[in-house]
Parts: sequence; structure tokens; C-alpha cells
Amino acid sequence: MKILHTPARFYPYIGGVEKYVLTVSQELVNSGHNVTVVCANEPDEKTPDSYQGIRIKRLCTIGKIANTNITPALPLKLLMDHYDIIHTHLPTPWSADCSSIVSMLKNVPLIVTYHNDIGGSGIYHSIASLYNRTLLHFVLTQATCIIITSSSFSTPCLTRYHDKVVVIPNSVDTRVFTQVSRGITGDIFFLSVLDNYHHYKGLEILFAAVRYVSLEIPGIKLVVGGSGPMKEYYVNLSRSTGISENVEFAGYIPYNHLSDYYNKCRMVVLPSIDPTREGFGIVLLEAMACGRPVISTNITGVAHDIRMSGAGLVIEPGDVEALAEAIKTILNNPELAGRMGAAGRVLVEEKYSSKIVAGQVESVYLDAISSHRRKKHQ
Repeated sequence: MKILHTPARFYPYIGGVEKYVLTVSQELVNSGHNVTVVCANEPDEKTPDSYQGIRIKRLCTIGKIANTNITPALPLKLLMDHYDIIHTHLPTPWSADCSSIVSMLKNVPLIVTYHNDIGGSGIYHSIASLYNRTLLHFVLTQATCIIITSSSFSTPCLTRYHDKVVVIPNSVDTRVFTQVSRGITGDIFFLSVLDNYHHYKGLEILFAAVRYVSLEIPGIKLVVGGSGPMKEYYVNLSRSTGISENVEFAGYIPYNHLSDYYNKCRMVVLPSIDPTREGFGIVLLEAMACGRPVISTNITGVAHDIRMSGAGLVIEPGDVEALAEAIKTILNNPELAGRMGAAGRVLVEEKYSSKIVAGQVESVYLDAISSHRRKKHQ
């Protein structure tokens, strides 16, 4: 198959959607398929035009609306080539809108992965609300299949499209993310883009919990991975909270170095607070693949499996005391932490490995193409 992915951005920019596209595309290439990614040229023009067999076509961007790059050349670029299937991703409207229009014009099946709702604050909330009432329905109507990453995910935006929805989880490359012996340099690892859009990841809640824990464990160390325009805000917040000596800001971490950071910390925490923004929590999969216990709030897509497998602890969003107690439980019980880490690795291998998930996506593609051909001949 000739497969086209249209995320807003792609490797080496690595967020949740980018990791999703990367891990699935690598496995599809390994299975003999031709995979192309068309995306914005971010973070800069020196980024590669291919990666592990995935062709990457990068387009100039004139700016962003919320978290969406605007690339004027995208519609023409999509029209120039032929693909057997187009796979686009929400919540980045521009690339999804262009993909759906080209899908209609070229009569090519469209797959949409609905990672989470399109939202925002201030003026962006009004823009998102208008989009959700109008153009979003065009994209979802045009889609042959809509993939969601968790059966627990619920949104009114998909109510009228329930017959198109299938559940295929996010995945992790268990060859890249694996447990290796590293010297421990931190107790907690947190990873996110540090901007206003990703405020829902709950770093402020984690700071408050670390302050609480530090009263009992003064030397506790939190490593914050990621960069962005709000980094200075969080640096100042750590100072005003009185935990600056307990927090290390590691900055941007390249994808191929992430496994080292997971392995150098005792646990990974994702205290997300907004269920409309937190679609899954891929960092939790990466941490479990590295044999690390995790702490999650109950809104992440993998929270149920974490609880049922014993791979970590699950708390309510925004509960600082519960988060602090969970952190202390893992730090004070090394044997328990070890069992959690081992359980997490098993869970990932059995359900969330990129090879298993890519096979499920491939089946969706084949079904969509077959269905599309039948309709053309009716």
C-alpha cells in the first residue's frame, strides 16, 4: 500500500501524535508498505527528509493557530501524488481539513485517528467551538473509519459517528524502549512540552506533591523533560514553591535519548487533569516498556490497565495529597516498585507493542480500501 500520514508535525518534533505516527509507520514500512508523511517544517529546515524508511515531505509554515501549524502549500502537495489511503489526525484541524477535502476529490479512503477533542482557552475556545460545530463534521463524515485510542474515551463530537469508530490503542517500540542498567539520577521523571497548550499535563500539581513529599524525603529529585515557552514560568514556580533544589529541568530530550531518562529515574508520573485533552498518555507506555513503575490519573487511556495489571498507581486528577502518598509508596517500597515495573513491561509486550498495534491499523486500511472499491463498483 501507498500510505499517507498528515500530522501537523513529525520527527524529530516528538509529541503524542508524532510518536503515534512514528511507531505505526515504522512497522508498516517493515511490513513492506510505502509510507509518506506530509507535515510542517518544524522545528527547523535542517530536519531530515526521511527516517527509517519513512519518506517525509516538509512544508513551510506561516504560523500557528493554537497548536496547529498552518501550511498553505498542503492542499496542493496532497493533490500532486496518489495514495491508496490517507490517514489524518485530530486535534490539528488544518491538516485534517485538507486531507478530508483531498480524500473526497481524489476518491481515496480517509482514516481519522481522533486522539482527543479540539479545545482551547480564551479566543481559541471560541474558535474551537465554532470548528467543532461545523468543519469537524465534514472531516468525520468523509472518514471511512475513525480510530480512538481507548474504549474509555468519550466525547459528544463522535456520537453520530459511532458506527465508524474502532478502538486501537497507542503503541510503543519495545526495541527502543527497554529496561537497561543505568545509574539512578532522579526519583521522578515527567515529560511534556512546556507550553500553555500542554498545561493539562499537571506539572503544577506534581510540584505541589513534590513539596509535600520533600517534608519527609528532603532529597527527592524530580527531572522535568521538555522545553517550550512556559519553561521559565515553571522554573520560577519551582523557586516560589520552595523546591528549586529538588527539580532539574533537562530541556528538550531527543527521541533516541528518552529511554536513558526513563531508566535513570525510579518512576514516571503523569498527573493529567483534563480528560478532554489527555487522550492516552504515551509516556506511560514508554516508562512501562523500560520497566518503570508509573503513577497516572484515572483519565488517561491506559489507567485501567495500569490498575488491573499492577504496573503502577492510579489517582484522581488534581489530588495533591493522593499523588504525594503514591510517590512515597513507590519510593519507600523498592520491592513493590520492582514488581510494578516488571508487570508494566509484560503489559506493554502483550497489548501495546508497535508490531501488534500496527497490525491492527493495517487491517483497518485493508478493510477501508476493500470497502471503498466495492462502493465504486456498485
